[in-house]
Amino acid sequence: MIKNLPNTTVSKVSRALVELREEGGVVALGRVLTLIIQTKFSGVEDAVKAANESSREHPCRIIVLAEDDSKTKAASKLDAQIRVGGDAGASEVIVLRAYGEAAKHSAGLVTGLLLPDAPVVAWWPGEAPEVTSASPIGKIATRRITDAASQKDPHAFLKKLSKSYAPGDSDFAWTRITLWRAQLAAILDQPPYDPITSIEVTGAIDSPSTDLLATWLEMQLKVEVIRIRTIRGKAVSGIRGVKLFRKSGDIEIVRLVPDVATLIQPTQPTREISLPRRSSRDCLSEDLRRLDPDDLFGKVITKGFASSKKPKLSTLAKKVVVKASGKR
Repeated sequence: MIKNLPNTTVSKVSRALVELREEGGVVALGRVLTLIIQTKFSGVEDAVKAANESSREHPCRIIVLAEDDSKTKAASKLDAQIRVGGDAGASEVIVLRAYGEAAKHSAGLVTGLLLPDAPVVAWWPGEAPEVTSASPIGKIATRRITDAASQKDPHAFLKKLSKSYAPGDSDFAWTRITLWRAQLAAILDQPPYDPITSIEVTGAIDSPSTDLLATWLEMQLKVEVIRIRTIRGKAVSGIRGVKLFRKSGDIEIVRLVPDVATLIQPTQPTREISLPRRSSRDCLSEDLRRLDPDDLFGKVITKGFASSKKPKLSTLAKKVVVKASGKR
């Protein structure tokens, strides 16, 4: 069910929610949190789709605060849309489209619609504020989720986050490497237990996840991590591979296709492992599982990433690209 409320107010939206529950039997029981999504008009549907799919695991109230991204100046007004039932997954969705002066009062637009006594999570699927914890929406949220890959300069964004990080901050660039971290930990938990002497991490030059994976490995294993950066392309976008060097033989994970990687280990047959690229829905679902601060991410971003340098494309990387995009 979808109800449109053109040129409305927050109080009218709140009353409409109550009426919908009374008429259709839609209740807020079982809602575990309020998810605020701040995005542009053009990003509304993609964000709502990811949030709806995640809500089947985390029933919540979703408030989408959308700002006009057109170049034309519009008079101050608020258009709202309420989605419940089959149009809202296991949640209730409130889309607020703010125009003109109304868009400047983001916190005031959502405060009256928050679930009482429930945590608030804020998500910026696109461009994020300079300092999320100091932004109007960030101040009322216990968890703040950004996506460095959606920023104009992903590396610069993470560098800023390393300086402005506050407990509760998180980023999809970190969530996307969960499967990589789990796979590497499982490999190192098997004999022989020779120490790792050095590591190579290969990924696209604009991949923030590559930066974070390299930083995490450097901090955990206390060894040098060489970053090999490739140009962005279908064959090598995101993280392409990790190579662990040790005396008993090197271990290598190479991903040349989106969902499958090749694991190469000494004295063992080469095999394929599932290592899919994670969707926004997957990342959001994982981040909503924990509402307390992610201490490990905090350490990686503030202590490890703060000293990292902006990635540059190397001659070796160009050779990797040619090899990866050749006939297979």
